[in-house]
Amino acid sequence: MKRLSTVVSASATLCTALLLSGGCTARDTATATVSRGLGAEALHSAVHDITSVIVYDIFSPPQASRVYAYSSVAAYEVLRQMDTTYKSLAGQLTDLTPVPARTAGAEYSLPLAGVHAMMTVGTQLTFSRERMDTLRRTLDEEFKRSGVPDDVFARSIAYGDTVAKHILAWAGTDRYKEMRGMAKYTVTREPGRWIPTPPAYMDAVEPNWGKLRPFVLDSSNQFRAAPPHKFEPTKGTRFWNEMQEVYDIGRALTDEQRSISAFWDCNPYVMHVQGHTMFATKKITPGGHWMGIAGIVARDAKADIVRTADAYARTALALADGFLSVWETKFVTNVVRPETMINTYIDENWQPLLQTPPFPEYTSGHSVISTAAATVLTEQFGDAVAYTDSTEAEYGLPVRSFTSFHQAANEAAISRLYGGIHYRQAIEQGQIQGRKVGELLVQRIATHPTTRIAGK
Repeated sequence: MKRLSTVVSASATLCTALLLSGGCTARDTATATVSRGLGAEALHSAVHDITSVIVYDIFSPPQASRVYAYSSVAAYEVLRQMDTTYKSLAGQLTDLTPVPARTAGAEYSLPLAGVHAMMTVGTQLTFSRERMDTLRRTLDEEFKRSGVPDDVFARSIAYGDTVAKHILAWAGTDRYKEMRGMAKYTVTREPGRWIPTPPAYMDAVEPNWGKLRPFVLDSSNQFRAAPPHKFEPTKGTRFWNEMQEVYDIGRALTDEQRSISAFWDCNPYVMHVQGHTMFATKKITPGGHWMGIAGIVARDAKADIVRTADAYARTALALADGFLSVWETKFVTNVVRPETMINTYIDENWQPLLQTPPFPEYTSGHSVISTAAATVLTEQFGDAVAYTDSTEAEYGLPVRSFTSFHQAANEAAISRLYGGIHYRQAIEQGQIQGRKVGELLVQRIATHPTTRIAGK
């Protein structure tokens, strides 16, 4: 990860409007544009750092999406003040009020304040606060070494803290705390109802997540998918045919299908059993993967720090509302996983390629959030943006190249069938659900008059 200090200009003429006043606009000088690119690298580092702590803390996919959303909004609300053509998300996101204003006439480094606000929110919403504090201080010090004067540094840190406090107060009213005390999922032997799966037989993850306050959606059930196929484990029924398809595909996987499944697995906590020993490996969440994609494409487009913040915020909001939508559907339908059914009715020794996640099957979370994120990113960057996805490289997986965001989302969706953890209907309906979430965000959230930023 390239840090701020590695790209700092030695020139004493770095854009005062960027590092000191924060008043840059789209019409600033070339020097200002270079300085703002330097700031974008700090923002990329901040997102990467938050992802690393989310992985360390083993956050579930919906929990991770909440962290990304609030921390990204905090950064955006500071950084958009560098360019008056960008609009505040206050009044556009549910219950978000305007962040406090800066002191008139005082000098600030808004890149420092924005990155600090993001990391401060991330610190409060994750478990390993000491680890996050260390990462936050490292980024702060890199700004200081870049030449930000002591008084401006202190003032900018204080403003970042002020905005973070505002965003955290907003987050505190989203019913997350109340959810911690709600009833857990009740396991029964009702036919067709989800039950825990091997190897760990973990409890259902976040059964009440759909009760969380949405960011853009009117409610978490606004785009509930069509009803799942009727539970009829009899040959010739639609339910049986889809179960059989999972089994047949799983027994004849190609090397490419296996590679696709592994690339999009994004299971934050995979259990391994060797004899009487059980251990786990940690990986990135599906939301973290798409935040990584947003960063890759923003870099490719040479987006400055404001446009990069816009891309991260809109992607994070699509992910967060996507998880709200799909989790509400999952725990209303409570559909049993293929592994349980295939072991019961077809082959008791069959195992899916991927480890079955610990929550109901319908609809496919990957299909929903990938399609929602792809819809938002397509609006921002274009519908034929080729890129190489190296997000999973640090987790031991090779890169994959795509010609568009929707090609990637389609691959992420079908990977769940190859992996043996979803029926086809959950994938197809999940894509419809995710597209509706993404399109609503594009329709309702205005951040910049010209949303697409590639080539600017």
